[in-house]
This record gives sequence, C-alpha cells and structure tokens, in this order.
Amino acid sequence: MNPDWLTQLAPAHAPSAPGWWPPAPGWWVLGLLLAVSVVLLVRAVRDPRRALRKAALRQLQVIRASDADGAAVARATQNLIRRYALAVFGYGKVARLTGEDWLQFVVDRGGEALAGAPGRSMLAAAFGNVGAADERSQWTAGAEGFIKHARVGVSKGARAKRAPLAASGGPPRQAWGARQAATPERPDGTLAEAAGRDERRPGRWGRQ
Repeated sequence: MNPDWLTQLAPAHAPSAPGWWPPAPGWWVLGLLLAVSVVLLVRAVRDPRRALRKAALRQLQVIRASDADGAAVARATQNLIRRYALAVFGYGKVARLTGEDWLQFVVDRGGEALAGAPGRSMLAAAFGNVGAADERSQWTAGAEGFIKHARVGVSKGARAKRAPLAASGGPPRQAWGARQAATPERPDGTLAEAAGRDERRPGRWGRQ
C-alpha cells in the first residue's frame, strides 16, 4: 500500500451557497399575506362611506355637546339620522319611511337604543309634541349605532327578533309623515355640507 495515498485525494471544499430562487414556502405565504393586507388597506382608505361616517359622527358630537332643549336635540338627531340614511341607502328606500316603519328601519341597522319608547319620544319631540320625554342620551346612542353599523344589504333585524315598537301613546303615523314631508331634506345634498352648516350654526338645527 502506498503510504502517500492521502495526498491523492481532492482538496476539501465547502458546499455552494443556496440560491435565492425559488424561495422557501414561508416566503410565499408571507408575500400572499402582505398582498392581501395592501388590497384591504387601499379599499378601506378609498371607501367613500368612510368619510361619510366620520362627518356624521363629528356632527353627532356637536349635538351631544349642545345645551339646547330636548326638542332641538331631538330634531337635530332625527335630521342627522335621516340624512345619513338617504346618503347610504338612497332616496327610493328611505324617503317614504315614516313613524314606526322608519324607527324599525333604524333599529334593524344598528340603532337598537331607539327601540320602543326612546324612538317614539325622539320623533314626538322632533315634530313638536309638547311634553315629550327628553331622552337625549338614548337618542344620540341610537344615532351613533346606526351611523357605525348601517350598511347596504345588512339588517340586524333579519337575524334577531324585531324590537317591539308599536305601542299606544305615540303620535299618529299620518302626523309624522306630514311633518317629515315638510322637512327640507333633499336627496341630492351631501352630509358633509349639511354637517358643516350645522357646526357653524349649532343654534339653528331646527332650520335644517
């Protein structure tokens, strides 16, 4: 045996560095999650209803901070809910809703605080029923819930028991409809413009 056989072996060398392509499965998953996140973020930022909700919530804060009487607060809250509903759901679906039907529409779409007596007292005070209870905390809570949760095609009433609204003591539906028809609400007005007018003139909600 040749004692120098070790010198006949090839010199030692390190393995070649791994290439960057194709990436490991974890990188594919991370890239997919990043792409989905970017798409969702862009959709959220460009959502036109996002600005609408923010404007409505700002106006609601103005109403909450007011020390006006119950009738003025009820009228401002009712008008804000109505304008927001017109902007989100359209004139054809909202304009003819009055009285109990209107309240049920709001309750089914996030305004649960207006179910029952609070909703009736808001409409009664808003449309001139002297002596109506001042439940402004419930009114504004219902408005906030409706603004935050109202979506086209989404109704909480379809998944839950409808809140009991019909009860004696409330104003007649015909009276509500007549007073609402006289309210200067236009379907082509934007909520942001109306909110801007209200913020500049907080004492004139009754003329919206």
